[in-house]
Amino acid sequence: MNKIATSQSIATVISANAARLSGALNEHMRNSFRPESRKTLRKFHPAEVSELTGISLSNMRTRHQDGDFPEVETDARGRRMYSAEEIYQIRQVMARTGRNGDAYLPGRRDGDALQVISIVNFKGGSSKTTTAVHMAQRYALRGYRVLAIDMDPQASLTTMFGYRPELEFVEGGTIYDALRYDDPLPLSQVIRKTYFHNLDLAPAGLMLSEYETETAYALQHRIEPSFTQRLAIALDEVEANYDLVIIDCPPQLGFTTMTALLASTGLLITVIPSMLDVASMAQFLEMAGETVRTLEEATGPIDWTFLKFLIARYEPTDVPQSQMAGFLRSILLDQVLNTAMLKSTAISDAGMTQQTIYELDPSQVVKKTLDRILESVNGVADEFEKTIQQAWGREAG
Repeated sequence: MNKIATSQSIATVISANAARLSGALNEHMRNSFRPESRKTLRKFHPAEVSELTGISLSNMRTRHQDGDFPEVETDARGRRMYSAEEIYQIRQVMARTGRNGDAYLPGRRDGDALQVISIVNFKGGSSKTTTAVHMAQRYALRGYRVLAIDMDPQASLTTMFGYRPELEFVEGGTIYDALRYDDPLPLSQVIRKTYFHNLDLAPAGLMLSEYETETAYALQHRIEPSFTQRLAIALDEVEANYDLVIIDCPPQLGFTTMTALLASTGLLITVIPSMLDVASMAQFLEMAGETVRTLEEATGPIDWTFLKFLIARYEPTDVPQSQMAGFLRSILLDQVLNTAMLKSTAISDAGMTQQTIYELDPSQVVKKTLDRILESVNGVADEFEKTIQQAWGREAG
């Protein structure tokens, strides 16, 4: 076996591999999203709109016939097809004219606090990004105004929205610019509209990794405001524009994660029901508890409205997984969501082209497979939505 002889040749090999991968990824993205330079969102069938809004198909037809709903495109079969913006317009009509109108616009009302939800785990591969992107998209389609924040320098969430962080954000334009200690930008200047109506993104990039070392320096030199307040202060500027903020955190308990946690009103911790993953989560919780306790001694009580656990990548037919899921529920009780996020080829296949199951055209997927994972993902988001609504002092519709 030949060995790479010098550090220079190792660097050359690494750089060459990076260049090859970058070129291949560029080609892959062009093939996936052409002819558009940016991703676009498909239109939704009437049955999907009915499920999202709670409006029956017969009522939808009647409302269209009466001219209450906006006219929309039809497909080759004459079936109406709705954009996400048109779905939101229908919600607004129902909020004004339907019975129990408030249910059609379920976001914040006067006096309701912005809900900031960090999705966390100590271990990579625990479905944090998958959960964050699907929840953000589901809630936008459900009528909430959502801001997704990517706090992971690996920027997987940003990539899911069709960006190439290593190319597009080399000069800036990420959440780092709003958090940095040297001349931070207003958060509104880094937020980007996405192809989902009512869903914006604060992207991440590799520069975000600098925040760890800069925060250590800032603490040593008592630079204010400290990391415990930086994201909360940034959010204050845009707070009125959103109902929900969903944060995808990096898989370690550093300053970046703690910055997110300390700006949050609630946490959702993902866990794969295996012995190794549960042990890793226990370690994460122990470290987080000690860290938060230390911070509380310095800054005062940290008040999260809720803390929930999500069993992710769950395979119900896997006996050890089922046993571990039962074990988690017996220990953590009602902190564990009743609905689990199933492991599915539909999610992994969609991810190959940076898509979610909401972006897939139903005709592209085996119906049984899609129905199974939609029931799971929708169930998780809808159950967690009740927690959000309870934080506002009301029940989800």
